[in-house]
Amino acid sequence: MLVAVLVATPSLLLPAVSSDTSQIVVLVGMACAVLTFVEYASVYPSLVEFRDAPPFNRIRFLSLFLTVFLLSVLARGMVVPNGLTLFMQAVGALIGYALDFPYSPVRLVLLSLPDTATAAQIGQIRAASGMAYLIGLLAITFFYLILKLHNWPSQSGAFNVWINLPTFDPTAGGDVVDRLKRDARVNLALGFLLPFMIPAIGKAAAELFGNAMINEPQTMIWMVSLWAFLPLSLFMRGIAMSRVADMILQMRRRTTADPATGGLLTT
Repeated sequence: MLVAVLVATPSLLLPAVSSDTSQIVVLVGMACAVLTFVEYASVYPSLVEFRDAPPFNRIRFLSLFLTVFLLSVLARGMVVPNGLTLFMQAVGALIGYALDFPYSPVRLVLLSLPDTATAAQIGQIRAASGMAYLIGLLAITFFYLILKLHNWPSQSGAFNVWINLPTFDPTAGGDVVDRLKRDARVNLALGFLLPFMIPAIGKAAAELFGNAMINEPQTMIWMVSLWAFLPLSLFMRGIAMSRVADMILQMRRRTTADPATGGLLTT
C-alpha cells in the first residue's frame, strides 16, 4: 500500500491531471505494490535486497517518498500557491542556492536544461534538485550512523546472505569476501559518479524526447527524484556490502584458532 501511495503521490497533489495519466499511474502503482508484496511474502526473494535487515529498505523508501512528496508540493505551488507551497518554495530555493556552486551536481542539472527554459523554470529545477540531493545526503548519513551506533545488521538477528542478497551468488567463484569488497567499491564509485552522469544523459535524451522535464511537472518530479535516489541506493548498497564482508571476516576469525598461540584467535 505504501509503495502504491508513493507512485500515486504526484498525481494526487498536482492539479489538472488527465484521465489517461491517472489510469497509467494506477496501473504502475498496482504493479509496484504487487511486486513488493510478492518479494516480502515469499520465502525465496528474487530482487529486493536486505529484506530481513531493517531499516535498510525503510530508509530508502522514506527518502524516496519524502523527495517525491516535497517535489510534488513545489510543483503544485507553481499552479495553486498556498502557505505550505510558498514555504517549501522558499526552503527549496535556499537549499538550491546553497548547493549551486561550480562543478556541483545541482549546477550540472541546471546546465543540462535547454536554452528555452525560463527563469521561473530554472528556479524551480534548482530548488527541486537541491532539496532532493540534500535528502539523499541526510539518508546516507542516517544509515551510516545506524550502522556504526547500532551495529547493523547484527541487531536484526541472524543475517542470511542468500535471503538478503538474492542477486549475489556466493558460489560463482573466488573468495566471497573479496567479491563483496569489490562489489562494494563498484557501487560506491557508481554512486559518486551518477549525479554527474545523469544530467548529461538527460540532456542527450531531451534532444530525442523534447523538453518534457521543464514542461511536464510529473516528468520533472520523477527525473529529479531518480537522479537523487539512484546514487543514494548505490551508496547504501556499497556500504552494506562492505559491512557484510567485515561480518564474514569476523566470523572466520572467531571460528579459526591457531594452536601455536594457545587457542588465541588469529588475525
